[in-house]
Amino acid sequence: MDASVKRPVRSKRPSKTRDNLVYAVVWLACFAPLVWLAWRVFSDDLGANPIETLIRQIGVWGLRLLLVGLAVTPAARILRKPRLVRFRRTIGLFAFSYICLHLLTYIGVDLFFDWGQLVKDILKRPFITLGMLAFTLLIPLAVTSTNGWVLRLGRAAWQRLHWLIYLIVPLGVAHYYLLVKADHRPPLIYAAILTALMLWRFWDAFRRRAAGR
Repeated sequence: MDASVKRPVRSKRPSKTRDNLVYAVVWLACFAPLVWLAWRVFSDDLGANPIETLIRQIGVWGLRLLLVGLAVTPAARILRKPRLVRFRRTIGLFAFSYICLHLLTYIGVDLFFDWGQLVKDILKRPFITLGMLAFTLLIPLAVTSTNGWVLRLGRAAWQRLHWLIYLIVPLGVAHYYLLVKADHRPPLIYAAILTALMLWRFWDAFRRRAAGR
């Protein structure tokens, strides 16, 4: 064989099959908590107050997925795996779905669609006020999550809109903290995770600006 003939360089880009497999894993991981909660309902394993437990657990998983979504960018940069960012949208939409289900379960199962009582709760119970505010702010982010909306708004305006997530997640943590009556350790752990993620973002922004990127 002629040594001067160069062999074709194999692309290091992951195959479409691998991408689809990773997407499937992400979907299954995001969907699994709902299956687990459905099983607990079916097996009557939600404790003495099953409705309260169900509503709370659905909301907690929504909050967890919001935090995972915030952690995607730091993980992608620290691990030098920029393609991880592609899964942030999927995780965010799953988080929104869980939060919608959390709210729907509260309104439908706990309040039996008593809209007057819902308004009273929003006005009189601070943790519900904060939760509804976070949900309201989350709606435009879910609606504009598609590539089409990025083009309509422009990349800069779209990014500014999605900075609302840095307000939404703290509101979600505060909602959870005020909801809990006894053991505040879980919401405090989420608050610590959120603080760490925000400090990393401030540090990364400072570092990139100092490097002129």
